[in-house]
Amino acid sequence: MFEFMFSTQGVMIMLLAVYGGAMWMFLTSAPKVHTVMVSDLSRAEEFYGSLLQLRKADVPLHYYYGYEQSMSLGSVYVPAEARSRPQTNQLEQEGLWYKLQKNSQLHIVPGSRRSQTNRDRHLCFNRDCIEQILLRIQILRLKHKIQSEQPLTFLVKDQAGQVIEISEVKA
Repeated sequence: MFEFMFSTQGVMIMLLAVYGGAMWMFLTSAPKVHTVMVSDLSRAEEFYGSLLQLRKADVPLHYYYGYEQSMSLGSVYVPAEARSRPQTNQLEQEGLWYKLQKNSQLHIVPGSRRSQTNRDRHLCFNRDCIEQILLRIQILRLKHKIQSEQPLTFLVKDQAGQVIEISEVKA
């Protein structure tokens, strides 16, 4: 038995087992990331950072390696104009990152269109994310109006009085 453990094959099997365990721990400890598409990143930064008082978060390590994007590429819709438009600055390339809960982050990216001249649209494919944002709005006692429950859509105003429509999008 000891001869096998210290043979080349035995050492390789042990290394693979340790590597597999480390990858499992890395991936299970990674925060859950919710993505919201907005029409204006600078206004979104004011809304989520200043008005909702969400804490900025670091980009999760698994995003550096493209793991999350490759896992969800089939379920996330990115409009053609957002895919073809060149990104102009670092903020637009990385988007905004905020902490929602202990192991949950909000990633805000460009890609949504304005629905009306006085209304910004913030779109999300995950109901849990929308519910967490709505809870934060309710905790801060910001005036809001729920337009529909299925899919969840509500309106809230930012500091400048701009109406923001936050909508769950069914993929």
